[in-house]
Amino acid sequence: MPAIDERLKSLGITLPTPVPPVANYVPFVVSGQHLFVSGQICAGQDGKVGERHQGKVGGGVSSEAGREAARFAAINVLAQAKAALGDLDRIARCVRLGGFINCVPDFAPLPQVMNGASDLMVEVFGDKGRHARTTVGVANLPLNCAVEVEGIFELAR
Repeated sequence: MPAIDERLKSLGITLPTPVPPVANYVPFVVSGQHLFVSGQICAGQDGKVGERHQGKVGGGVSSEAGREAARFAAINVLAQAKAALGDLDRIARCVRLGGFINCVPDFAPLPQVMNGASDLMVEVFGDKGRHARTTVGVANLPLNCAVEVEGIFELAR
């Protein structure tokens, strides 16, 4: 079994079947030595956004639930990466994550919510999971989900 698959298993993570795009875009693009994964919502194994992860962080969604949602979204980024590459061991490093937090206007601890995704990348890839990051609060996200995450990965040569 590839090393990253073993690591996921040891963390108790099963990658879901990637959700197909719902509009005019592709879920990932490989360009040169990089993989770009489109924004992934915080759907669970069943492909649905749980009630706990719907709505606005700082409103009906707690910061803790927002952090969980960011982790779920990052798991979905990895599922798309696996679909693109066939083997997550082809990833040399996580270069960048972009996080979009559906939140109330005055919600400030966006970085702590996005740490749910960032921490997952480090758990899975170790130091190769440390990345640059952008986190922004937004007025709304697809399916009223709390968090969406996109990723850029460098591929091994």
